[in-house]
Amino acid sequence: MSPEEILREIAAEVSVCTKCDLCKGRTKAVPGEGPPNARILFIGEGPGYHEDKQGRPFVGPAGQFLDELLQSINLKRSDVFITNVVKCRPPNNRDPLPEEISACNDYLDRQIAAIKPLLIVTLGRYSMAKFFGSAKISAIHGKAQKKDGYICMAMYHPAAGLHQASLKETIRQDFKKIPVVLAEAERLAAEGKLGSASSPAANPPEEPPQQLSLF
Repeated sequence: MSPEEILREIAAEVSVCTKCDLCKGRTKAVPGEGPPNARILFIGEGPGYHEDKQGRPFVGPAGQFLDELLQSINLKRSDVFITNVVKCRPPNNRDPLPEEISACNDYLDRQIAAIKPLLIVTLGRYSMAKFFGSAKISAIHGKAQKKDGYICMAMYHPAAGLHQASLKETIRQDFKKIPVVLAEAERLAAEGKLGSASSPAANPPEEPPQQLSLF
């Protein structure tokens, strides 16, 4: 199957998924969207009110800020793939529970394997934890690290910038690093130093990931 076919298959499965109780309250599941050959994959936490209504990721206020951030580095939504660690909205936008993240983990792993992004950007601490375990987002945000065969960057969720004005500029500055990190990822890929036969670990080991020399 082609990456496009795999992503379509995952989206179809997500739309009727009953692996956890989040299915009981959803209007629409939100599998994610973007080109199957996207160089950058953004992983958020979970759909909110607007996403649940439309079945699309990041279409509310946080999504508008994300669009602004992408534009600031000359990217459009159509250039990147955007998804979340859970594909259905948690009630009242609460944090996703461990069992809900676990139920969706196979979908996310398969999406990553199909897209094979050069750069994975995690938005918020729940998607960050998939790659960086118990690391603190305040300590590692905006830093590029090689993890599980991919270049990963942890960033604050755009919604955090809307709720806490002091973080908004931090997020903007972190985003400005993406083109530099992407160029480094392209160089490493060309040298055969990226990619992994295995999917990212659901429970990553605690050893520190390899810090890239550019930051």
